[in-house]
Amino acid sequence: MSLEQRSLGSSDVSVPVVGIGCNAFGTRMDLDQVRAVVDVAIEQGASFFDTADTYGLGSSEEMLGTALGSRRDEVVIATKFGMDMKGHSGDDGGRRGSAAYVRTSVEASLRRLGTDHIDLYQLHVPDPRTPIEETLGALDELVTAGMVRAIGCSNLQAWQLVDAAWTARTRGLASFVTAQNEYSLYNRTAEVELTPACQKLGVGILPYFPLAYGLLTGKYRRGEDAPSGTRLALSSQARRLAHADWDRIEALDAFAEKQGISLLELAIGGLAAKPAVASVVAGVTRPEQVEENIRAAAWEPSNDVLAALAEIGPPSQSYTTFAD
Repeated sequence: MSLEQRSLGSSDVSVPVVGIGCNAFGTRMDLDQVRAVVDVAIEQGASFFDTADTYGLGSSEEMLGTALGSRRDEVVIATKFGMDMKGHSGDDGGRRGSAAYVRTSVEASLRRLGTDHIDLYQLHVPDPRTPIEETLGALDELVTAGMVRAIGCSNLQAWQLVDAAWTARTRGLASFVTAQNEYSLYNRTAEVELTPACQKLGVGILPYFPLAYGLLTGKYRRGEDAPSGTRLALSSQARRLAHADWDRIEALDAFAEKQGISLLELAIGGLAAKPAVASVVAGVTRPEQVEENIRAAAWEPSNDVLAALAEIGPPSQSYTTFAD
């Protein structure tokens, strides 16, 4: 199946409409499992891998680089910096957006990934102790040096994204071309302010948790325990199942059934059709999940269907951050 390619915002970097979230690489997945997922993803065209230095404290990047081997030029790699690496990237002094820390972090990520460049380098969370001008200046130097092709951000609120865009424009610096925030048909908070800002600025959205921790996969049912081996069966995730909004989930499930599709198809295809969404980045642990997500992206809703879908679970005014 040929996957639609979309540009990452205003950059010249293109990615498939379905991406692979690498959060589980090195934590819930060993190298053989990572290799199996990477192989299928490349074969099927889902060749966009999103990781972060903090995933497994570097092990996700290491495993991704090892699994790719000589196929580096066949894929697009996105990684992130700015979360607590617990000393694995040196003493950050609590300023993980500082110019010195940006340089230290990118060199460490390049080494772990086994590559000489990163396609999309993202600020993982805002650094309230460092002026955004300093962070953007350091990232601009990486772009100029060819170490990074494009830059993005994650977990910024809309006003922070606008501020960063204004700073980049007025200082003549590289600007964020993507925003990676929690966004799904289950949690549409991003539509309140972030989506309009991204549309105005020409920034592409990379939703994380697009399947709402698995609640939109169809695996879970009201009043039932999580199936063994699933993400929400983990004790650390039990609260998500216990506090799930089943009215919304069941309304989405019923809507999907009316369209003659699965809940998974609705979750991925419906999100991919939202304004400014560049790629739906879903975490996977098995090759079959890669294939299922790719098939789900084939569903393309009409404008009328999208309008009806928008009536289910309007977005909340509250804002969630730092969940990834």
